[in-house]
Amino acid sequence: MAQNPYNTDLDRTPANHQPLTPLTFLERAASVFPDHTAIVHGALRRSYASFYQRARQLGSALAQLGIGRGETVSALLANTPAMLECHYGVPMCGAVLHSINTRLDAAIIAFQLDHAMARVVIADREFMPLLQQALALAQVKPVVIQYDDPEFDGPQAETDAKDYEAFLAGGDADYAWLMPNDEWDAISINYTSGTTGDPKGVVSHHRGAYLLAQGNALTASMPKHAVYLWTLPMFHCNGWCFPWTLSAIIGTHICLRQVRAEPIWAALADERVTHLCGAPIVMSLMIAAPQAAKRSLDHQVQFFTAAAPPPEKLLAEMKAAGFDVTHLYGLTETYGPAVVNDWHESWSDLPLDRQAALKSRQGVRYLPLEQLDVLNPETLLPVPRDGQTMGEVMFRGNVVMKGYFRNPKATQAAFAGGWFHSGDLGVRHPDGYIQLKDRSKDVIISGGENISSIEVEEALYRHPAVAVAAVVAMPHPKWGETPCAFIELAPGQAADAADLKAWCRKELAAYKVPGCFVFTTVPRTSTGKIQKFLLREQAKAFATEPAP
Repeated sequence: MAQNPYNTDLDRTPANHQPLTPLTFLERAASVFPDHTAIVHGALRRSYASFYQRARQLGSALAQLGIGRGETVSALLANTPAMLECHYGVPMCGAVLHSINTRLDAAIIAFQLDHAMARVVIADREFMPLLQQALALAQVKPVVIQYDDPEFDGPQAETDAKDYEAFLAGGDADYAWLMPNDEWDAISINYTSGTTGDPKGVVSHHRGAYLLAQGNALTASMPKHAVYLWTLPMFHCNGWCFPWTLSAIIGTHICLRQVRAEPIWAALADERVTHLCGAPIVMSLMIAAPQAAKRSLDHQVQFFTAAAPPPEKLLAEMKAAGFDVTHLYGLTETYGPAVVNDWHESWSDLPLDRQAALKSRQGVRYLPLEQLDVLNPETLLPVPRDGQTMGEVMFRGNVVMKGYFRNPKATQAAFAGGWFHSGDLGVRHPDGYIQLKDRSKDVIISGGENISSIEVEEALYRHPAVAVAAVVAMPHPKWGETPCAFIELAPGQAADAADLKAWCRKELAAYKVPGCFVFTTVPRTSTGKIQKFLLREQAKAFATEPAP
């Protein structure tokens, strides 16, 4: 084969090829808009020049500790300026950021610290007792640095940890921070929930973070100087890469230590927030707030949600309150959202129930994702685009993880056949939009028939008394499994098991109707995802006992 003449004597050099990294976004923002407000946290307002300086000081101080390329720095922090600084300062010295879910127990945190081989932990004062419990169980002995957030008014824990501000003061504000040697170098490690065993460490690289950060801005139509409210935990998939997105568009981060209705509404109005993200539970929290806490908005706010599709009633209430809700979908393994329900203007003229059905779909691929499909997991062939035939949702592209840290077996299984296997089951509609039907482990097999728990939940959500519905498999002596529904009722509404069973009989095939209804508070993770593994255990008890 003849040599490609366009490759002859045209080599990569420092002049025409640099590794992609989102760290350059902050450097540019600070050099072009040094005085623009980058971070708001309570009374604190920090410029891009200051943000960049502090990130460099953090990187320098870590380097002085001997932290370098490929070493892990863990962060146990709320949505605070320190967490934003970690997203830049840690990789600036070549290290890898490990953001820890603050709602985890000490044993799981200890496992993560050991597995990630943490050299340093930067922890919020509120979480120091939790960290101390974890360190007592862990094998690693990292350097501990405590961040005292002025917005936290809780008790002071006894600790000999280094003070965060003093630690930064020892760093060089003019530190010549390190670019990655290769854009494939790791920038972060995030652990999956570990509901079926020890959590897996998902390794992300600089290239993927750079691309998804820009993909967020393009997908969300975020203008220059957008104002973003942190209702999504930054420890969750690195805040879906938005800590890096905001620097790319020279936006403003509005930090929020706790997700509560009153400060959310105050920030929306007073800071003129333009964008925020969160699970449907965040929307419910905002809409259910007392009228005195709510504020009228003179501008439209973009709200990006993931997890289960929001009920039609909630979508209508959000629209009336001034929010445009967009459904996203992704996994830790895809840097957060890599699929968007891109809305067609013509759909806005459809009846509201049809609009709600369209909004419940997960959608199409993000711009930086190369391929998205629903495939037969055995043959890896695409399922028909009929909106009915189920397959597994699979991804290919530059915003898919490097792999699972120190777990080659799980990595090989996840990438079998050259696709990332999500474990989510779904369908593809004639227009190419995908819709999830279940997690593979959440499918209920009753008498040989597959039942989608999401389909049953959607039917229950159409009942006006249901605020939250979670359906799992319950053992059955004849059918093997049958659906069990855990229900939270809406405030001021009433319904019992007989009411909901009669409703489901009108909405579903007989074999899909839950055999048991449990009225309770449905357990969720800190990011709003329903913890079905807990409900599956509870459902076992109701297999032989009547529902309460």
